[in-house]
Amino acid sequence: MAKIEFRANEKPTVGIEIELGLVDNESMALTSKIEPLLAALPVGNQSYKPELMQCYIEVNTDVCETIGQAQTDLEGKISVLEQAADQIDVSLWWGATHPFSSWRDQTVTETERYRSLIDLLQDMARQLVTFGLHVHVGVDSGDKAVMICDRIMQHLPTLLAMSASSPFWDGRITGLKSFRSKIMEGLPTAGLPPMMRNWSEFTWLVNHMVDTGFINTIREIWWDVRPHHGFGTVEVRVCDMPGNLQDALSIAAYIQCLVKTLSDIIDEGAYQHDCHPFMVRQNKWRACRYGNHAKLVNTTYETQSVSLVVNEIVERLMPAAEELDCVPFLEHTRIMASSPNWADRQLEILKKTGDCKEVVRQMCQQARVSQVV
Repeated sequence: MAKIEFRANEKPTVGIEIELGLVDNESMALTSKIEPLLAALPVGNQSYKPELMQCYIEVNTDVCETIGQAQTDLEGKISVLEQAADQIDVSLWWGATHPFSSWRDQTVTETERYRSLIDLLQDMARQLVTFGLHVHVGVDSGDKAVMICDRIMQHLPTLLAMSASSPFWDGRITGLKSFRSKIMEGLPTAGLPPMMRNWSEFTWLVNHMVDTGFINTIREIWWDVRPHHGFGTVEVRVCDMPGNLQDALSIAAYIQCLVKTLSDIIDEGAYQHDCHPFMVRQNKWRACRYGNHAKLVNTTYETQSVSLVVNEIVERLMPAAEELDCVPFLEHTRIMASSPNWADRQLEILKKTGDCKEVVRQMCQQARVSQVV
């Protein structure tokens, strides 16, 4: 079997990936304009990447040490992206699903990788017109990355609850606050990861899936959290795309502090308290259904509000936040947990206007980073 090297990081660096939909300024529908958009961007900039469908784009930070650095990085890149989008009469959609555009109408990006994905997954891949927030945090060994993936799982439902922003699918109100999470769970290698003990077990599992033809490459593992060998990180992928940059950065701060704290606990030799996988699955459903109105089950099998959970965790993470210089960002998650989330806000706009186009228009305007030229 092939050896998979983990590229270790000495510091808990942070990298953020955001996926933004491309919408036509007149119809407010998703539009397959990735190619003209990329053509309008600075040549050679690898921070902007096409995705499976031509109606959205991925924006990546460089490797950053602090969330403040990531903020400066993303504000600059998104401003450039907004100006390029203005040139082709396109706006950027900050949300995890589009309120009315159908996945059936979207165009696949023509690359060998994406063609092979469509061939393998068929309509399960064609439905991936969803937009998420992915956060990488550096760790110092593959074994530790696997252990952190195990220990961070109980926190994933809270992250989903705070970020939930996908109440619509195919032009319908779904009744869920995060329909994106259910679309992702339809993939054979997505959702909550299996329990793994160390890097050797992760390597065996990946090689087994490739060798038996279950996946084509390691890049087709889309778990809610996964070790990333090439970057030397734990990558948290459970989150919907929040409705603005401030909330995305605050969630990234929460994740960076969690990974740093769990890493320190592992170094100290603390005992891993059991968290039953079904409890995590139950809490994830509650977060998907109710967003930050969910009642989450804690390790003593009592229910707590998302706001209470976040406040308790923020207190525990504060020493890490001070060390990582991200206290204001982490503090903002308290506000996020106790305020209407982005799914709620989309539904409120629809209630007031009766027009899904207005949901898109207002959300795009509110999320804009740069001034309109």
